Amino acid sequence: MSTRPSVGILTPPTNVAYEDLLRVWGEADAVPAIGQAWLFDHLMPIGGDPDGPAFEGWTLLAALAARTERLRLGLLVTSNRIRPPALLAKIAATVDVVSGGRLEFGIGVGSRPDVPTARREYLGHGLPYVDTGDAVARLAESLAVIRRLWTAPVPFDWAGEHVRLVGAWGNPKPVQRPHPPVVVGGRSTRVLRIVAEHADVWNLPSGDFADLAERGAVLDRFCAELGRDPASVVRSLPVPVDLDRPEAARETLERSAEAGVGHVVLVLPAPYPTGLPQWVADEVVTPALGRA
Repeated sequence: MSTRPSVGILTPPTNVAYEDLLRVWGEADAVPAIGQAWLFDHLMPIGGDPDGPAFEGWTLLAALAARTERLRLGLLVTSNRIRPPALLAKIAATVDVVSGGRLEFGIGVGSRPDVPTARREYLGHGLPYVDTGDAVARLAESLAVIRRLWTAPVPFDWAGEHVRLVGAWGNPKPVQRPHPPVVVGGRSTRVLRIVAEHADVWNLPSGDFADLAERGAVLDRFCAELGRDPASVVRSLPVPVDLDRPEAARETLERSAEAGVGHVVLVLPAPYPTGLPQWVADEVVTPALGRA
């Protein structure tokens, strides 16, 4: 089944200047073919100069939200290992208010322990790095806590396996009701069970179509077990863009539409030349999908 996916861009906020990020997001805000803009959530570079600058994702997202008007925006995806869930719920609600209700709440377990360039950011910031099984369980509980903080009409206590709160209260609430769309990234079976229960959008980090079909079937089964229509979970893929070979991203975008993918994120390499968002629209999006 062919569908026209929504298209966003991702600008990794490492080894790049704030002024360049502000410019490319401002340019994208004026390009109708681009519907979202994303950052990722790493405290140290995972590519390029390992000692180069790396901006904190949510702080930067708030700044860019205040300087844009149309784009939906988010982190693809927030690492649940970095911030306590009640604090994250407060941060996200703040960004939704600042943006006037444009937040897409992306979240995942966090970096894999077999990626040294990612793991060092936890060690370097004094953050605990629990094993993967425990981290997945924490993600499930975090999402339950976050959604409750966004929607609860009165303060509440929470005594869970990983989270304990007394007098928890979310105010202000997000602008979007009942809450911003939840985008969960990951591919493991246990994460897909969380997607089926909590997510509006599932992002498959690999961007591989065979993997999408195999993992998507698992997600469909979990949705059926919960009595949820599998079609209610939008499928999302990242697509790298090579500025010298736009046809590769264009072909992948075409295949995404044919595969029923509803959400595509074009990953842009830095540095960002002036006019890049319009180039993306002209060379990748419109040739692949036509004009909206």
